[in-house]
Amino acid sequence: MSTNAQFQAIHAIIAEANRIILGKDSQIRLALACLLARGHLLIEDIPGIGKTTLAHTLAQLLGLNFSRIQFTSDMLPADIIGISIFERDRGDFRFLPGALFTQVLLADEINRATPKTQSALLEAMEERQVTVEGQTRPLPEPFFVIATQNPSSQIGTFPLPESQLDRFLMRIEIGYPDRNAERVLLESGGRRDRSKKIETDFTPERLKHIQQSISGIRVSPPLLDYLQNLIDLTRHRANFMYGLSPRAALGLLSVARAWAFIAGREMVLPEDIQAVFPSIAGHRLRLSGSGEYARFDDIDALIRRVPVV
Repeated sequence: MSTNAQFQAIHAIIAEANRIILGKDSQIRLALACLLARGHLLIEDIPGIGKTTLAHTLAQLLGLNFSRIQFTSDMLPADIIGISIFERDRGDFRFLPGALFTQVLLADEINRATPKTQSALLEAMEERQVTVEGQTRPLPEPFFVIATQNPSSQIGTFPLPESQLDRFLMRIEIGYPDRNAERVLLESGGRRDRSKKIETDFTPERLKHIQQSISGIRVSPPLLDYLQNLIDLTRHRANFMYGLSPRAALGLLSVARAWAFIAGREMVLPEDIQAVFPSIAGHRLRLSGSGEYARFDDIDALIRRVPVV
C-alpha cells in the first residue's frame, strides 16, 4: 500500500467520523493520532457529549473488534479479565475470557469503578497481556483501550491513580458542540445510530502497515532538541510537582509523527509537537500546592516559554 493510498485511507476515516461527530475535527484527529501511535486514549467530559460515540465510531472505521464495559462501583476484576471454571466432565479448569480480549476495549466511565477494578487494566495496557492464575495470556493484536471518564467533581467517581493515568498516551476533551452542529443534531435526532451502520474495508493489517510507515517519519536533531527542552522545562519548573517521564517523551514523539502523517508530511515539525503536547501532558502534570492537574493555560504558557530551535 503506497504512502499516498495510506494518507487517503486515513482522511476517508476522518471525513466519515466528521459526519457522525459534528464539529469536532480536531478531537477526531487527536484521537486517531493516538491510535496510530499505538497508544491508549482517555476521553474526559460530562455525560452526553459524545464520548462513547467517538470511541465506537473510530473502532468501526478502523475495522477492529470492539467490546464495551460499563464500569460500576460493584464491578470486579474478573468481570473484565475473565474467570476459570471447573468442567466436571473434563476434570479440568477452562478459562472463559472476559471483554478485555478484544482489539478495542471501551472502558465506559472508568472512574466509576473502584481502584481495585481499575488496576485490572494495568498489565493489559502496558504489556498487551494478562496473567490469570499464574498463566500469561496474550491479548489480540492490535489492542487499544479507549476509556471515558466523567469529571471528578461528579458524584460516584474514584480518581484514577497516576500509574493508571500514565498508561493512557493521551487525554482529550470533546466539549459542547457549536450552535450550528447542535442545530443539525436537533434536526436529525442525533447521530449515534449512524455509527452502528458503518461499513468499512479497513483492516487491522492496513492499520499495522500505516503504523510502520509512521514510525519511519523523519525527525531532525534540532527537533529532538526542541522536544527535550519542553520535557526538561516540565521537570525543572517550580510549579509542577514532578515533570514528564521518559515514557511520556517517547509517546510525545510517536504522536507527533502520527500528527505529521495525518497532515501529509514526511517530517515532524515543531507545530506537530505543539499540537499534541497538551493532550500528552495535561493528565501527567500536577500543580504544586493545589495538587490539581495542569490546565490548558498552564501548558500553553509552558509551550510559549520554549523557543523553537
